Amino acid sequence: MTTIAIAAEGLRKTYRGVPALDDFRLSVPAGTVCGLLGPNGAGKTTAVRILATLLDFDGGRATVAGADVANRPDLVRERIALTGQSAAVDASLTGRQNLVLFGRLHHLGRRAARARAEELLDQFDLAGAADRSAGEYSGGMQRRLDLAASLVRAPQVLFLDEPTTGLDPRSRNQVWDTVRKLVADGTTVLLTTQYLDEADQLADRISVVDTGRVVAEGTPDELKTAIGADRLEVVIREHDRLPEAAALLGRIGDVDLDPDVRRLRVTVTDRVAALVEAARLLTGAAITVDDLGLRRPTLDEAFLSLTGRPADDQHSDQQTGQQEETR
Repeated sequence: MTTIAIAAEGLRKTYRGVPALDDFRLSVPAGTVCGLLGPNGAGKTTAVRILATLLDFDGGRATVAGADVANRPDLVRERIALTGQSAAVDASLTGRQNLVLFGRLHHLGRRAARARAEELLDQFDLAGAADRSAGEYSGGMQRRLDLAASLVRAPQVLFLDEPTTGLDPRSRNQVWDTVRKLVADGTTVLLTTQYLDEADQLADRISVVDTGRVVAEGTPDELKTAIGADRLEVVIREHDRLPEAAALLGRIGDVDLDPDVRRLRVTVTDRVAALVEAARLLTGAAITVDDLGLRRPTLDEAFLSLTGRPADDQHSDQQTGQQEETR
């Protein structure tokens, strides 16, 4: 029987008469990554802050790591960790000193805190920079140190809020590898991100949030498939032969013509058979092709289809979170 690490049922939160969450529901199996996606102001930050016991809610019920968020917030806090959008480490301290400090704050003894710091420095590939001040670290190194600090006491559930914002591709990949290792060791991760490729890479399941509620959920592949079939894309060299090419490819599936870029898109079901047949038909008619390939709907397209809005940067969510802190 699958253990549910995060469960929310009918969560509601209102600010000055405006609903931030409205019948928000979520179920995350233990040992998995759930990507929480949504446009600006959709309610993601509010949901995470409620589940992490940082914000009260008006109605509904939520449990995290087996503890009731409303009735046992102390127990929830013992079992979770939260890594925010900005690194929480002290730039004036070394990497080792930061981790020892966090260990002491978690009530570890002096010797235990030092031992745990060494373990984490090795685990996050920071041992070589352990005695340098965190302010000298690259963005990726600071992010890894911040993650390490969150794991001084191994959490059952880790909340990651925009974990790779502003990082270069190499640093992002390092953080992704770290998250995968944590999940392999049994940690459950709730991830909010502005990068849909990040959710595609890491998430076992994705919940799309809009207007304070989950409007769709499934694996990345399920969400992509839900908006339509695979497509065959063909770029024809001679503009005047587009109508002829469209007529030929119409034997395979529905054709969408974009004359400005000489491209035809054909909805297909059998990917390989469609590709072979398209090549045969166009070659037989001596139509020159500049490009021919298959592509699936992207997670970006699924997001746009489900919410009616693109996945922009999350400035509004960040502002919402800041406003929540002051209330």
